[in-house]
Amino acid sequence: MIKLKTSLFLLVIVFANALTINAFASPVAKNTGAYFELKVYHFSNSSQEATIDSFLQYQYVPSMNASGISNIGIFKATANDTATDKRVYVFTPFKSLKQWESISKDVYRFEQAANGTTGYVDAAYNKPVFGRIENIFLRAFDLMPKVAPSKLTGPKSQRVYELRSYEGTSEKIHRNKVRMFNEGGEVPLFERLGFNAVFYGAVLFGCKMPNLMYMTSFENMNSRTEHWKAFRADPEWEKLSAMPEYQRNVSQNEIVFLRPTEYSQL
Repeated sequence: MIKLKTSLFLLVIVFANALTINAFASPVAKNTGAYFELKVYHFSNSSQEATIDSFLQYQYVPSMNASGISNIGIFKATANDTATDKRVYVFTPFKSLKQWESISKDVYRFEQAANGTTGYVDAAYNKPVFGRIENIFLRAFDLMPKVAPSKLTGPKSQRVYELRSYEGTSEKIHRNKVRMFNEGGEVPLFERLGFNAVFYGAVLFGCKMPNLMYMTSFENMNSRTEHWKAFRADPEWEKLSAMPEYQRNVSQNEIVFLRPTEYSQL
């Protein structure tokens, strides 16, 4: 009888702990979908850019594809031509954390130079091919657990990919904004209005946290302007943005306009 009471008591404790954990868990914690890596190359001149492009096009993308990873996006900031700090954005989706870990363990994957990539792999210490690399790791939102290749059909040179970053002043406020996208209905609203979203994700590791990021795509800048005009005027958005529970949940909003390279798979 004593053993039975002890067992029941332990079950109650375990159940109570489970409820406590779930109550404070991140709204993206139950996600069993994809993880995303966003790698940003910072460089300063056209020679470095050409070397990075060669490596990504002829070694990185083919190697990742051979490992079963597809829909890799390679983008450049539209302001690259005049910027002092030029950037190449490399977006790689992973089906699971296990897949990412498996690829990450293979640290020698790119140390043997393929044709045309010697300049990157064997770069001398005094002739670097980039200034630095920034790594951002994300977990997909519940309502869009996988990357979605863009449905755009126009020339890549005219397309506009809009990368947005929303920071929060606390982790709780950050989770509130994530809920606004999921339970609040912001993701379905973007879909209904044809924003051609590529991904939505909560940043797990990065230099700006707590943070979420997402990417939408448009045929051109005029299309982008018209889509956002329709978004702001939509009754559903007006109602959602006025809800008391979703007020002041973004402290810093960063927007980067990107264009895909010709070899980008998104």
